[in-house]
Amino acid sequence: MARLRLPIGIQTFRKIREGNCYYVDKTGYALRLFREGTHFFLSRPRRFGKSLFLDTLKELFQGNQSLFVGLVAHDRWDWSVSFPVVRLDFGGLNATRPGDLEEDVLAQLLNLESAAGMRARHTSGPRRSEDLVRTLHRDSGQRVCVLVDEYDKPILDAMENPDLARANREYLRGLYGMIKSCDAHIRFCFLTGVSKFSKVSLFSGLNNLNDITLDERYAAVCGYTEDDVDTVFAAELPGLDRDRIREWYNGYSWSPAADRVYNPFDLLLLFDKRAFKPWWFQTGTPRFLVETLIKRNISTATLDGMLVSEDDLGKFEVDNIAPEALLFQTGYLTIGGQETRRGQLRYRLVYPNREVSQSLNTSLLAYLTGTDP
Repeated sequence: MARLRLPIGIQTFRKIREGNCYYVDKTGYALRLFREGTHFFLSRPRRFGKSLFLDTLKELFQGNQSLFVGLVAHDRWDWSVSFPVVRLDFGGLNATRPGDLEEDVLAQLLNLESAAGMRARHTSGPRRSEDLVRTLHRDSGQRVCVLVDEYDKPILDAMENPDLARANREYLRGLYGMIKSCDAHIRFCFLTGVSKFSKVSLFSGLNNLNDITLDERYAAVCGYTEDDVDTVFAAELPGLDRDRIREWYNGYSWSPAADRVYNPFDLLLLFDKRAFKPWWFQTGTPRFLVETLIKRNISTATLDGMLVSEDDLGKFEVDNIAPEALLFQTGYLTIGGQETRRGQLRYRLVYPNREVSQSLNTSLLAYLTGTDP
């Protein structure tokens, strides 16, 4: 099998498909989502392929058939129909100052309006987004597909400034209210992020938002499975210890019964550099996480194997961040199993692999001893 280009840092489906890059086919998940519902939410850690999956959805909905040749979706999608797409992406925003978020939203909406040949009739982001969706539906005759990437980043950026974090949360709450008010004009909606803020605080009234984060059917919608590594990346494996790859990088799980997955960023860097290092961890473990663990007097010895309820995994608010939810949602702990106690289902959280357990403990020790860079 010939070696292909490694899509390191590439989050654009078209660039991967036209650039002779490796691609792990996730289009079957896209078909299932489109067939089975309308409003979906997915939480996954950073650099896990969320943006690429959203971009894949965009190309599918816009009917760009040539990009899907040889993939699951190609022979199962009606290419005679295309849908207008509204995509908001907060991945590149650093919302650490008042006004950053509003400015970014208006800039994104201006680009979308210009592409649609529209002129803005309102000044606020929420009103303009509503007008955009309604107009696209009217002009195209097809309901709109709304895609929001890193929906929570403007809040996470400001977590060290709680007042700004709350202000960003309230602005986003108004913006995402468009999903409810424009429901009759929306065919499909998919939001991704790292954290899982409650529906009450951020999606008030959107009771039909289907959270697939812990859904066994979508456990591998992001990430690479063992089979993906052995087949898609077979040409990259010679010269690398397969068991060591598994020990270092496999182990992420969002359902006890589903296959565990690898972080794509880790494997792509491993195949490129041919060295076992904490590639993902080095890209930016948030200082906020380390400081939270220290302030709560949480020992790393108590992390591996802790039992939590599903509610515990979703307790993530500006003013009340549960450490177990923070660690799980950011990818430093994962589901290792489940059991029932007193009639309640509980998940056992564990370190996913050697990279995380070794690096997190080292980072905490460095912080405590004052050697943190």
